[in-house]
Amino acid sequence: MKKIKVKKIALRQKRKRKIRKTIIGTSARPRLSVFRSAENIYAQLIDDAQGKTLASASTLDKGIKGELKTGGNVDAAKKVGELIAKKAVDKKITTVSFDRNGYLFHGRVKALADSARGAGLKF
Repeated sequence: MKKIKVKKIALRQKRKRKIRKTIIGTSARPRLSVFRSAENIYAQLIDDAQGKTLASASTLDKGIKGELKTGGNVDAAKKVGELIAKKAVDKKITTVSFDRNGYLFHGRVKALADSARGAGLKF
């Protein structure tokens, strides 16, 4: 069982490196990076040129944590997508580069992306 989990993580890291070669965040178009764990989901707007995080949102934020029963489902991902889009629009950021971080584009990652698009981000 342990070997399978290690191999799965290694394959995700390989996909992540391959994706990161082409996706670069700038101050005009930051990178929207998504990380998902079993119980939570996180999103960050990152300016790779300066090496700074411009905004972040997760299921652990005060505004979201009280509303959700669990942080590891599609509904939670939708809330995080809306929140990161709201923070981006407040900072006058409308276009981003989406970094799925090696995860497949379905389920929670897709829900976060779709809700961010619905709330005003373009990518």
